[in-house]
Amino acid sequence: MMNIKNLFADIISALQTPKLTIDLGLKAAEANHPFYLSVVNDFYQSARKPHPKFPLIRSLQYGIALLPMPSSNDKYLKTLASSARRNINKAKRNNYQFQRINYDDHLKEISDIHLSTSVRQGEMSQDFLSQELQAINNPQSVDDRHDYPYFGIFIDGHLVAYAGCLVAKEMLLLSTVFGHDKYKSDGIVPYLIASIADYKYKYYPHVKYYIYDKYYGASINLRRFKKKFRFEPHMVKWQL
Repeated sequence: MMNIKNLFADIISALQTPKLTIDLGLKAAEANHPFYLSVVNDFYQSARKPHPKFPLIRSLQYGIALLPMPSSNDKYLKTLASSARRNINKAKRNNYQFQRINYDDHLKEISDIHLSTSVRQGEMSQDFLSQELQAINNPQSVDDRHDYPYFGIFIDGHLVAYAGCLVAKEMLLLSTVFGHDKYKSDGIVPYLIASIADYKYKYYPHVKYYIYDKYYGASINLRRFKKKFRFEPHMVKWQL
């Protein structure tokens, strides 16, 4: 549990972080499948609700772990810590492959990834570990401003890491990221995160900000991991 001294230091740090306004593009979602209008509005409402511990601020207002995207993928890779680039190159050398996936086609492999360890930045809940995965049937998006893609890392045709992302105009949010514990030392999650950024440059030109949840409240190890990929704390005003 975080002590009072560390909590106070985080509060001071959060108040001094860079400030951004991020446009979620709700108007553009009106021309898409109703799913996207709903998911963008749900995110906006969730971001603006009172913080569970600090009710005078918004839930997703201070300390958002965020990277303003450079103008090209080459420049993005150069911003990463050298240790992150080594992890990415290790995965490439070991012949891991990245691709966009249909979540519903990989339920057994995704379940195996979840069950590969009971500890991820803390003990996993038994409810999570025991749940039976169900098909989600997300509809296909009709434009590049909004999407809910899933991506995977494969070895010999077998899925060993995956991520689910919410694309909402200027934002690409890593909403779910998991790697199989057996393969984690091969850099599969770093390779996944970097490959999603590369995909953004090719398919989501409106995205300006790459987001990985919150910085404050994460464990020391997770904070260090996020900083390797330049997900730094920011204060965000969300705009529909």
